[in-house]
Amino acid sequence: MAPLLQAVNIKLSSPKAEYTSYAGEIDPDWLVGAVPNGGYILALLVNACIQYQSTSSHRDPIHVTAHYLTTSVPSHFEIRVRIVKTGHTFTNLTTELYQRETLIITAHQIFGNNSASPQASTRGLTLAPPSSYARRLPLYTHPSTAVVRPGRSVWKFQSHITIAPDPQILAKNAPDHPNRTSAPTIGGDGLEWGAWLTFQNKSDKITPTSLAFLADVFKHMPGLMPPSERPGLGRSWFPTIVLSLEFKAPIPSSSATHARRTVGLYSSGKFLNDGRHDGYVEVWTAPCDIGEGKEIPGWREKQVCIAVAKQMASIIPIEVNMKRGKNEIKL
Repeated sequence: MAPLLQAVNIKLSSPKAEYTSYAGEIDPDWLVGAVPNGGYILALLVNACIQYQSTSSHRDPIHVTAHYLTTSVPSHFEIRVRIVKTGHTFTNLTTELYQRETLIITAHQIFGNNSASPQASTRGLTLAPPSSYARRLPLYTHPSTAVVRPGRSVWKFQSHITIAPDPQILAKNAPDHPNRTSAPTIGGDGLEWGAWLTFQNKSDKITPTSLAFLADVFKHMPGLMPPSERPGLGRSWFPTIVLSLEFKAPIPSSSATHARRTVGLYSSGKFLNDGRHDGYVEVWTAPCDIGEGKEIPGWREKQVCIAVAKQMASIIPIEVNMKRGKNEIKL
């Protein structure tokens, strides 16, 4: 029953010859239905590697791809970390999360340097405002005027966050919106969602670990479709099967232009086949917390995309989620 940065706490276990082990407890607050949120579980894996790499020259997470093999439960876990290769620029590692000796999740992580030091700016090209080719913050509203709405009823972590969806983005999903496609259409924008999210507890803040959780907080594509496009779909669970996360830029320090515990979230989905669907998520900095501050000219130009995630998910009745969460892990 802890804020996120406490809920991802792990401790070094007894070292083994073939791997380094960390242990902890999955917090029962950070669930979807009765099953831990996939991004929260990924945050545990990222945190293990951050601790492991803390004395290395490659201290920052750059990229992680996780495969979810079976359902985790709120209980004790062990994370095993191994180095695959250390090079001049990156260190590649594997991480595995076990519960009762059952492999739950396996992930490949890349660590390097993602700092805001002057030396980092000389390593290569960066595309950012004021370039006309740079992507800008995709949210329309400013956090100061954003309207708070409840999240999904199955999000057990709702007491830890405040969320304010962007109505102009949601309007793009209407049946009569120009984004709908027809025979002459070239391509198509799919379905979109966006929101500001603020951590309620002031001890929480935006960190590389919390970005793993935030990249999995969005409204999945099936939930954005009108009833006419999803006949027979009841209350559902959208379990993550594969999740890839790239840490795009350093997290700015808290300031008058960057909030400490608020982010902008944008997601889109384009393909749905036999229940399997894609999810694309961007995590952006925010100028202030929801309902605070004021809109200042040029505030958009100062916001940065700090993470991008892609995932493959499925559709399962929520009753299966509740049953799995209550069952013991089967060997």
